[in-house]
Amino acid sequence: MSSTKVKRSSRPVRWGLAVKLFTILVLLGAIAVLVTGVLGYFRARDALEKAVFDQLTAARQTKTRQVEDYFRTIDAELRLLASSKMAVDATREFRIVVDQLDRAGAPPELRQKVGTWYTENFIPGITRVLGRKPVLADYLPVGAAPYYLQYHYIVANPHPAERRKLLDDAGDGSEYSRLHAMYHPMMRAAAATLGFFDFMIADPKSGRLIYTVEKEVDFTTSLQAGPYRHSNAAAAAARCAASPDRSAVCLEDFAPYAPSGGAPIAFMGAPVIDRGVVIGVLIAQLSNEEIDNVVTGGRRWRQEGFGDTGEAYLVGPDYLVRSGPRAFYENRENYFAELKSVGAPGEEIAAIERYGTPVQHQRINTKATQAALAGVEGTGEIVGYRGVPTLASWGPLAIPGIKWGLVAKIDSAEAFAPIERLRQDLLVVGGLALLVVAATGAWLSRALLGPLRELTAGVRRFAAGDYRASVPVRTHDEIGQLCSAFNGMVEDLHQKNVVIENKNRENEQLLLNVLPAPIANRLRGGEEAIADGFAEVTVAFADLVGFTELTSEMPPHDVVTLLNELFTRFDAAAHDLGIEKIKTVGDAYMAVCGLPEPVANHAERMVRMAIRMVHITREHGMEHNASMKLRVGINTGPVVAGVIGTSKYIYDLWGDTVNLASRMESGGIPDSIQVTRSVYEKLKGQFAFEPRGAIEVKGKGKVEAWVLRL
Repeated sequence: MSSTKVKRSSRPVRWGLAVKLFTILVLLGAIAVLVTGVLGYFRARDALEKAVFDQLTAARQTKTRQVEDYFRTIDAELRLLASSKMAVDATREFRIVVDQLDRAGAPPELRQKVGTWYTENFIPGITRVLGRKPVLADYLPVGAAPYYLQYHYIVANPHPAERRKLLDDAGDGSEYSRLHAMYHPMMRAAAATLGFFDFMIADPKSGRLIYTVEKEVDFTTSLQAGPYRHSNAAAAAARCAASPDRSAVCLEDFAPYAPSGGAPIAFMGAPVIDRGVVIGVLIAQLSNEEIDNVVTGGRRWRQEGFGDTGEAYLVGPDYLVRSGPRAFYENRENYFAELKSVGAPGEEIAAIERYGTPVQHQRINTKATQAALAGVEGTGEIVGYRGVPTLASWGPLAIPGIKWGLVAKIDSAEAFAPIERLRQDLLVVGGLALLVVAATGAWLSRALLGPLRELTAGVRRFAAGDYRASVPVRTHDEIGQLCSAFNGMVEDLHQKNVVIENKNRENEQLLLNVLPAPIANRLRGGEEAIADGFAEVTVAFADLVGFTELTSEMPPHDVVTLLNELFTRFDAAAHDLGIEKIKTVGDAYMAVCGLPEPVANHAERMVRMAIRMVHITREHGMEHNASMKLRVGINTGPVVAGVIGTSKYIYDLWGDTVNLASRMESGGIPDSIQVTRSVYEKLKGQFAFEPRGAIEVKGKGKVEAWVLRL
């Protein structure tokens, strides 16, 4: 057989029979599981999405009908009431007596009392709502009749504000009070029966509210020239006053209404017609609470199937909400936090806080609200007003006079939570199926080709460097004998490799004890002449004061032990601070910081090393009952470093920086650290150095020095 054929036959089989069999089984199982899981997941997701959209659309349509029915009911009842004899007679007679009161005038003291009441009771409340103090004159009534009637029915009313409507006769003996005592109980009952927040009659000629049930501060004011001439109540009265049609109804959208404390109020008016002439306008004041209660389902979102994040809300043509969002009622603190997180204007948030409601203050401009206000019904996944993906159903409302849209939504995360659980279940089931397939494939592979595969794997592990590789001997045939021979060879080679590795570790440790790790690596890399220049490092010399006299009578073993234990503690401190020990000469210790790897704060580290060395020396002396003092000198500057010798390596430093550091030590003070100006300038703000003045240094003359006493 040729050598070429031998080499080819010795190559490892890349795709053996066992691998092929195992791979085919796993691939078939994985494809089946993947196809089944993906199809099941997407079909279930589509079905769930359709069900959610159907549910949202059904809820939206139900609430749309409820809101539309509410306004149709109010419309019919208001028109019926406006055409009643009671409304016609009351309007005609109230107009006459209010005109008489206007002509009679109001005493100055009565006007003053009304003004005082406004100052003490109305202005503080409207200030809190507006966020600023308004001008009193902007809200005072105009004309004599308003002052007279507001005094008797508001200022002098014996009932609290929320129960003023219980006063039938003011007791002033006026014709107005006589009429009021006759009509007010019926009007009050009608307002309560029909669910009106307030019920008013406006004079189309003067625009004056000649009668109201609740007796708020708009009572008898003029909607043409009074303080509320720009309100939606004034707009409703003006529209109906110009329409002598008994079927006409004038609906004005919700807006903050000052007489009601800034609450969002809508107004629906109907003309009061006598003999073809509009003699008054019957105005129903509609509170947002009824609409909000319908849209929010009495704030029972979970009971209505909206889950934890679903809701429905109304928006107007200005994209301001006409019903409160769910978060406002459930978690107000989190609601305001979400508004801030999505970048809502600060003025919008402040208005919601002042008025105590998001209605007419929170803006929701999304794809859903835009489509709904454009008269388009639809469903889809959008980014909601909270900045998170939501599934929504939207559509317009058919209410004459106003343009509203209604949106029903739920967070996508909650809607698709069952699908997420299904995905996790599919992953678990798929993983288990793959494990079963893999186990079956592995069992077949092992049963058919086990012994040969194990031997092949063992050889490969050995070739990869695993010198403890072994294979089980499962048979006594030729393959079993081959496995035994392989195991014996591996064990023999392992023992020899252990011996070699131990020797290498010993040599490595010896080299690292002599040289810094980077320098040792350079030597091992084949570099012969190692010499480097460093622009700035910090060098320290330390020497034990009087060590010779101290140890003159000690046995040699004790001297070596004492010095070895001390320098070992020095070495540990140097390791902690990233300082390189250079050498020891007798009882002297030399170290450097900033090489062979540069360090930014080398001077600070070296001074801290010196402080530790002084304290370590004191502690060591106390432990051995000996008086031991250390003298340390430090200098910063450029040096040259390199390896000297070929048989016994030493890494050493040269230069004036080294010499001056040595002179700082030899000329220093026991138990202190003496440094040069270069060290002092770097660290004078961190350590309390004492100036020593100029000291005589061999070869340098006078050199300034500083001392750090410890």
